[in-house]
Amino acid sequence: MSKEIFSRYEVKYLIPFDKYQRLVEAMMPYMRFDKFGNEGRYNIVSLYFDSPDYKIYYETRNKLRFRQKLRLRVYDNVTVNDTSFLEVKQKFNNVVNKRRTSIKLNDAYKYIYEGEKENLQASNFQTLREIDNFKTLYNLQPEVVVSYDRQAFHGLFEDDLRVTFDYNLMCRSDDLRIENGPQGTNFVDPNLVILEVKVNNSVPLWLARMLSDFECSRQSVSKFCTSIDLMTGEEEKKAVSQF
Repeated sequence: MSKEIFSRYEVKYLIPFDKYQRLVEAMMPYMRFDKFGNEGRYNIVSLYFDSPDYKIYYETRNKLRFRQKLRLRVYDNVTVNDTSFLEVKQKFNNVVNKRRTSIKLNDAYKYIYEGEKENLQASNFQTLREIDNFKTLYNLQPEVVVSYDRQAFHGLFEDDLRVTFDYNLMCRSDDLRIENGPQGTNFVDPNLVILEVKVNNSVPLWLARMLSDFECSRQSVSKFCTSIDLMTGEEEKKAVSQF
């Protein structure tokens, strides 16, 4: 979780929970558990941002060649005195780039809500400046909290291979304090799991065959857009977009 720069391809699937369990068992000869959590399991809570006219939402929903998001993320149980991560996630021609800086959660709130830029304890001030430019350009404000449980794996023979399974996907907009943990309304059927395969170049042949054998069909699932749809409703966004 400490890596601050990522660049990779990400392929998404939506699968039943029982298929996730069977797929994990089949993958184990080729993969190891992520070093974080218990058997690679941990919880993620993220605060996503958008502009008053939902620029980020529409860039993502319309699948622009270049699109980006800003989020503040924590892992498992935290307080405002613990570490959080401010992240910019960009996608261009199906390649995902992510830059992040670790920052004490209380300092992140001071920056977000009070505009505090001095005396912050961030691990990467260059990334923080990029985040500030992006936030200012789009007039980004806190919009929705997304949380889920994740089980993550790394390839034993492919250093760049990472596979994650996300479930218990919930969102909320009434409480934007991410230290309050995972709670809210399910925006994906609780019996479904989002599978993501993340690689620098191509999916290894053994995994491609396994996904085919398990009849896993690629399906784009935007946690951000689906949460916005649920929390705001289509009619509100249509009304805003007309101004």
